[in-house]
Amino acid sequence: MIQLHALRWGKPYESLEVQEVVHFHTGEAIARVSQANGGIIQRDLRKAQAARDALRRIPCQELVDRCQRAGELFRSATLPMGDGEQSPDDFVHAQSASTGLPEHMCRANIEKNAFVLSNMRQILDALTRGLDLEILSRGHGVESRGVTVSYLAQSPVLGAVLPSNSPGVHTLWLPAIPLQIGLALKPGSSEPWTPFRVAAAFIEAGIPAEAISIYPGGHDAGPALLGSCPRSMIFGSAETVQQYHGNPRVQAHGPGFSKILLGDDVVDHWPEYLDLMVESVYSNGGRSCINCSGIWASRHTREIAQALAERLGPIDVKPPDDPAAGLAAFTTPGMASAVWGMIENDLRQDGVTDLTASYGARLVEFDRCAYLRPMVVHSDSPERDVVAKEYMFPFVSVVECPQRDFIKRMGPTLVGTLITHDPSLIASASDAVHIDRLNIGPLATNRLNWLQPHEGNLIEFLYRSRAYQIAS
Repeated sequence: MIQLHALRWGKPYESLEVQEVVHFHTGEAIARVSQANGGIIQRDLRKAQAARDALRRIPCQELVDRCQRAGELFRSATLPMGDGEQSPDDFVHAQSASTGLPEHMCRANIEKNAFVLSNMRQILDALTRGLDLEILSRGHGVESRGVTVSYLAQSPVLGAVLPSNSPGVHTLWLPAIPLQIGLALKPGSSEPWTPFRVAAAFIEAGIPAEAISIYPGGHDAGPALLGSCPRSMIFGSAETVQQYHGNPRVQAHGPGFSKILLGDDVVDHWPEYLDLMVESVYSNGGRSCINCSGIWASRHTREIAQALAERLGPIDVKPPDDPAAGLAAFTTPGMASAVWGMIENDLRQDGVTDLTASYGARLVEFDRCAYLRPMVVHSDSPERDVVAKEYMFPFVSVVECPQRDFIKRMGPTLVGTLITHDPSLIASASDAVHIDRLNIGPLATNRLNWLQPHEGNLIEFLYRSRAYQIAS
């Protein structure tokens, strides 16, 4: 069993308080993780400037090169992990065992993180719009157009309160290091593996260890980190997002409510887009904010829902090491049954029909975990309660709505795929402030362009521009 110690600015910290990470199905302990309390985090973050100072001693472009090396190590190397070592296969087995994700999804998440690290130069070039990174390092400089500009770092470190259910979100904080911003991370209780493996890859690649802290901890750890870091990320529910709404110190990532909209000019040809819809709903076990939770059209909605149900409804639970496994376990006791109870309540509303009901029970329970099998629900109106719901498994509402009401009724949307040639509908969607990422044409919601910002530009979150004049 691995012993994982908290990392306090690069130094392992063995706490008297530990938490066991257990196998989701057998209950076997697979790691013992030292816990950091809120007081330790608050005290450490008073020294956060030292993390940035260590990174600023290395040119940004050199940090980019080291990130690329870290990507190679993260993907393929055996790296230190607690009191032992961990190969990529060990990582996959551990992550799957503690989170309930199928192993092939864990391998895919290795590739996501390695891709971002390996392509850091292009990603930063896109996010900064071609800005010379040394201008960020110095705080001022002359742009290519000959204008003096200045950018002020808003925090010496980026804090992040990380989830356990979707390891792919770690790609969002990786660019902090080459921007000479340190990291203070609070891992999810059942997914410490990615932060610790990334840290090991960074350090092996020559990133200063003193620029990184990892604080596994209880309920006081997250608030302590968020309260002590001038800039932080948090991942959680819609309630979490609402709690931090308008707080410039916290970038809150919650449900995506991602959608596919079929315009009146193409909806009669909906079967051409069925594969795209299935992929958008089902990829990554439906656990990502970029999974589609709503498909909107003015007609053919029941036929669309029925066709989706025929594809998704028969999908059943498979062992996590099965290459065909597509569903992730709910590992928190009672969570799956509680979600199922909420869904059952929504299904009682008039105008709402479960098209997957004929394909067997949706809730599958075991002694220590449970699964929810894919669901396709038809709603005859955007007014039904189920339309505003998103769950951590493949769940989609097919909504009948006049095209003229799409944009004003669809609500907040992380990824909106608009399939149409109608210029007025495209213009309306392009102007919609509640759509974060907009796809025009048949693009699955889960297919991201890493050279574009994801729910906010990290550069704009960590830096602000200011006037800077030098007397001649």
